[in-house]
Amino acid sequence: MSSIASQPQLTLEEFLKLPETEPASDFINGEIIQKPMPQGEHSLLRSESCHVINQITESQKIALALPELRCTFGGAAIVPDVSVFRWDRIPKTSTGRIVNRFEIHPDWAIEILSPDQKFTKVLSKLLHCSRNGTELGWLINPDDESVLGIFPGQRLELYEGADKLPILEGIELELTVEQVFGWLSLT
Repeated sequence: MSSIASQPQLTLEEFLKLPETEPASDFINGEIIQKPMPQGEHSLLRSESCHVINQITESQKIALALPELRCTFGGAAIVPDVSVFRWDRIPKTSTGRIVNRFEIHPDWAIEILSPDQKFTKVLSKLLHCSRNGTELGWLINPDDESVLGIFPGQRLELYEGADKLPILEGIELELTVEQVFGWLSLT
């Protein structure tokens, strides 16, 4: 994850007026941090996370998992790998269509640590979410096949192996850490 040179006193409003980068950049704690280009494991974990969650939640209108969605809240603009919103919190237009700009926190934020990302920067993003109303965060670490759960009050729990993962309340889904990392096996 590399920092992009920016004005020392850049505001959130100024950041939001800048052209989008590819891959996306986060703006948190006054700093612009460009996300790394996703690689194979990262892409598959992100895709499967959205698929598995939406398979349970979307048809029943419980929640919706969206990949790489910019969320602006609490003085920051972040792009979690996966943002999950309870159905009744999804911002909509007057005609019922989903809006383009999400100016609210996700209910569940999932980040997947890439090889060239700094653990503390990604954790800082999830802690920002937690401080601003996000009920659950996951920091998935493919290197050691663990998931760090982030809960209200900045409480952290480490999950490994056969540990059952915490799921957003109201979603009838059971997953273990082994099952999540099993998504990476193509055999």
